[in-house]
Parts: sequence; structure tokens; C-alpha cells
Amino acid sequence: MNLSGKKAVLLISAVIIVIALTGWALFGKNGDSVKYRTAIAKKGDLDATISATGTIEPEELVDVGAQVAGKILSFGKDGSGKLIDYGSVVEEGMRLALIDDSLYRYDRDQAHAAFEQAKADILIAEAELGQADTKLTQTEREWTRTKKAGGKDVISETDLDAALSAYESAKDGLSLSKARLIQTKKAAVKAESLLKKAQQNLDYCTIISPVNGVIIDRRVNIGQTVVSSMSAPSLFLIAKDLKKLQIWVAVNEADIGRIKPKQSVSFTVDAWPGEVFKGETGKIRLNATMTQNVVTYTVEVNIDNSDGKLLPYLSANVKFLIDSRKDILLVPNASIRWSPNEDNIDPDLKKKKRGDNAATGSEPKKSADGNSVGNASVWVKDGRYVKSIAVTTGLTDGSNTEISGGDLKEGTEVIIGEEVAEDKNSKSQGGSPFTPKFGRKPR
Repeated sequence: MNLSGKKAVLLISAVIIVIALTGWALFGKNGDSVKYRTAIAKKGDLDATISATGTIEPEELVDVGAQVAGKILSFGKDGSGKLIDYGSVVEEGMRLALIDDSLYRYDRDQAHAAFEQAKADILIAEAELGQADTKLTQTEREWTRTKKAGGKDVISETDLDAALSAYESAKDGLSLSKARLIQTKKAAVKAESLLKKAQQNLDYCTIISPVNGVIIDRRVNIGQTVVSSMSAPSLFLIAKDLKKLQIWVAVNEADIGRIKPKQSVSFTVDAWPGEVFKGETGKIRLNATMTQNVVTYTVEVNIDNSDGKLLPYLSANVKFLIDSRKDILLVPNASIRWSPNEDNIDPDLKKKKRGDNAATGSEPKKSADGNSVGNASVWVKDGRYVKSIAVTTGLTDGSNTEISGGDLKEGTEVIIGEEVAEDKNSKSQGGSPFTPKFGRKPR
């Protein structure tokens, strides 16, 4: 072989070596860089819950309004002597505010004077009735005497007619006096009613607390004019008892069937991070609302606020307890969803798995609450390969799933995913850190 032939052979050998090294670097090394992320199958407690959000509301609110129009002159004082304001503790009958009552006081005085005049008219009518009764008695006697004398031809017919006319006129006068007395009494009743109405309007100028509670909202200021028309203007909002609160939770129609009265509830609020509060389901309101074709129902959750930590109108993240398990074997949900690349399964086990599936031809079953109770599998490392372990799934809380049956034991490492190590060659060659990296083929 001449020199040129030897150079050609060496050149071809060098190219083959470079191609082999490059293939090893790209494929062999990349395959060795696959790492599995695992978690430990362990025993513990599991609670299946429905999550929703709601707002903390006072259990009973009283909206105090004004029934008369006028300017706010002043506010009352609470038990500590401070002016009524936000957060003031008030008692039933305590004065909250005073509306300008000058015009209503004038109306009351006029009505009082009219009533007193009506009572005087009654006295006058009673006196007139007495006079009419006396006059009737007198004319009756005169008519009796005149009639007797006329029968003896002592008195003329003219005197007889005059006596009879006086007697008849006295009877009519008595009837008129009785009617006038009745009229004055009716007028007195009307005047008394107008007086009571004027007095009531005057009393309405003083805003009184109807219940014991706490001022949640003060909606007027001193000097502000309130106008009462078709509806009473709201002045104060009073919560009767802040030791008993409610959460009004919006629950999706898909979950409302699993919500029952007296169901255990836990919730958190941003005001107290890390602290979990307890409650109990109360009423389920039937007046559903629809927003963007999503139907929700309002569920009342009763909570105890004896320590006063919770405030009205805080947002709450609520969890309704649907079911609970104690001391059961748990695996992450990701371990049930994950499946490996076909190349990482032992060929013998892969053939056996396919044969079993063809023989059974069944799909995992579903329970009434939507949880899978049929056959499932988790994957564990088996030397250079991975293998599956058949299990039966139960309750889930969205993160972990109850496992029963099968050969999975407590403490076993189950695979929940895989990582592809970063290629150092690409980094050294100035590759972009934003270049997408593709992992193994998913199921």
C-alpha cells in the first residue's frame, strides 16, 4: 500500500472515531443522565375535602334607619362615655344620634293645643246638654199645667199652643246638645291621635338602639341631612353578637351534593396565617346564582368567635370534610399518574404486563364519589429498569391517595417523575439556557 492509501485509511478511521464519540456523547451520556424523582410510601391520616371560598358575616345584623327627615345634630355616647362610632358597644335603648327636632316640636305643640281645645269643647257641650235637659224638664211641667188648665177653659188655645211648642223645642234642643257632645268627643279623639302622631315624630328624632350589639358601620356624619321618603335611610349597622359568626361560602353545583348539615369544616384567613379555624355547616340556601354559566349555592358555616380573633367580612378559604381515613398507606398522586419510557421497562416484565392486560381487558372502576377503586399501578426502581406494582386506590385529598392491596409496602420508594440532567457540552458550546429540553415520552 502506498503512502496516499495509508493516509486515506487513517483519515477514514479518524472520521469513524469522531462519529462514534459524538454518538456516545449525545445518546449514551444523555441516557445515563436520566434521574428519577421518588417519594416514600408511608402511613398516615387522610382527609378528603371540598375547597371553596367565602366571606365571614355577622350572624344577625340590624339596620337602624331614620323615619323622619332632618339634620344630624349630635351622636350619643356609649358605655365608656365616648361618642358613638365604628366599633362602639351599644345596649338596647341607648341613644345613637339626634336629628333636628325643632319643626316636629312645633307640630307637637300645635297638636297639644288642639287637643286641649277639644277637651274644653267637651266641657262646654256637656254644660249645654245639662242646660237643655233642665229646660226640657221645665217646659214639660209648664206644658202639663197648661194642658190641665186648658181642659177647664181657663187658658186660651193660643197659650196652649205656645206651651206645647216650647216643650217640643226643648226636646229638640236636648237632642241637639247630645249630638254636639258626641261631635266634640269625636273631635277630641282625633285631636288626641294627631297629638300622639306629632309626639311620635318628635320621638323619632332621637335614634335609639333596638338591640345590644356592636356598631359595624356608621353611615352619617354630624351636619348631614337625612331624607326619609319611600324607604328609611340607613344610619347605623349593628351586629348583635360578634362571638357567633357565619361564613357564606359559594359552592359549585358539582360539589353541593356532598355538602350536608352539621358537617365539619376547617378554614383559614389571611389575617391569621398558619392558623386553622373550625366550624360546622349550617343551612344550604336554595337561591342559586349563575355567573358565566357557572351555578353556585351559598352554604352557611357557623363558627365560634369567643376569642374575638375573627372580624366581619374577612375572606376565608374553606374546606368541607367529606371523608376521613386513619393510619393508612399513602402515595403521592403523581406516582399513580406517572409511567416510564418503554425502554426502561424490563422486556420480560413488559411482555407479561401486556399479556395480563389482554387477558383481563378491564378498566379501573370508579366509586360513587369519583375516586378510583379499581386496579392501578405505581412504579419502583428495579436495578437498571423500573417495574410496576399493582395496587388498589381509595380515598384521595388531591395530593395523596389511599393504597390498599397489592405488594406495595410502607417505606418503598415510588417514582413520581424523572429529571434530565443538563448537558455540559451544550453549555460549554454556548448553548442558550432557554433552549427546551425534552424528557422521556409520557404515557
